[in-house]
Amino acid sequence: MNQVRLAVIGCGGNSSGHARVMNQNPDVQIVATCDVNTEISNSYIDRNLSDLEPRPQAFDNLDLMLAETAPNAVLISTPHTLHFEQGMKALEAGCHVFIEKPMVTDADDAYTLAAKVEETGKVLVIGYNTPCTANFYYLREQIRNQSLGKLELIIGYLSQNWKRGTAGAWRQNPALSGGGQAYDSGAHLLNSLCWSVENNVAEVFAFIDNHGTQVDINSSINVHFESGVFASIVVSGNCPSDSSHMTYIFDGGRIDIDGWGGGWIKVFEGSKQIENPPITEEMNAGGPDKNFIDAIMGRAEPRTTPLNGIIQSELMDAIYESGRTGQPAKPKSH
Repeated sequence: MNQVRLAVIGCGGNSSGHARVMNQNPDVQIVATCDVNTEISNSYIDRNLSDLEPRPQAFDNLDLMLAETAPNAVLISTPHTLHFEQGMKALEAGCHVFIEKPMVTDADDAYTLAAKVEETGKVLVIGYNTPCTANFYYLREQIRNQSLGKLELIIGYLSQNWKRGTAGAWRQNPALSGGGQAYDSGAHLLNSLCWSVENNVAEVFAFIDNHGTQVDINSSINVHFESGVFASIVVSGNCPSDSSHMTYIFDGGRIDIDGWGGGWIKVFEGSKQIENPPITEEMNAGGPDKNFIDAIMGRAEPRTTPLNGIIQSELMDAIYESGRTGQPAKPKSH
């Protein structure tokens, strides 16, 4: 394959960042964009891809775009509840799929989409930041090889001015978002948790406050993994000070890390901080967009897969069930 023929589905602000990154990759040719009308699609091209020759085609119909431009990959950055149908159509059309987080908003859909990926043999990557960073790669290796002993506890929080920033937008409409802050920005933190622990969730207990909206704004989430690891996660969507922090507690040390973007890490062996932990550039996948293209070209393994989407969907289903019932909840068995 000389170049990946990429089509962009969803022409909002979040998608623009992806388009600019993809456009700088010499292995990518962006051939089309698609949104609810061609005016939006053309405006998106003017803002982000005006230098491209030939100019990408603008569409307002996904089926027509797939048929007429024959991309071999798509980038899906649309409201969350649309991901499943759009991902299935793209896979059925023979495309590799980059899908923004969350992969889908229902565990049953996650299993169905994963089965379609298996059937088609295509690459599916989810747009999570931390799995592509060297710091989180290093963290997961320490959990795997128990270099700091057995992992026992994880504490994490994310604070954001999410309620005010998304007021009146689709992110606070559950029919389009599937949920609130925990399913939106909070998904990064929860995926960081599940991706690093690599274990099934046994049980969840959650408190949720909607702050008068239709979706969750603040959440306090306790997770028990089958391995025995306990995690306590707080997601705040009503705080003007943006921040994220996770602490992994082992019986022989501790790791503090940026749970949102993996931008910093502190490693403690016993009570002493390791000044220069052996983190190398080879551990860095260069971001989810680059990892997606590298995986298609056969240069790298995907840092995220449909399995990550399944585990997170099961976790979110259990979080919302527990928040609704006031009782512990277990992921549905499949």
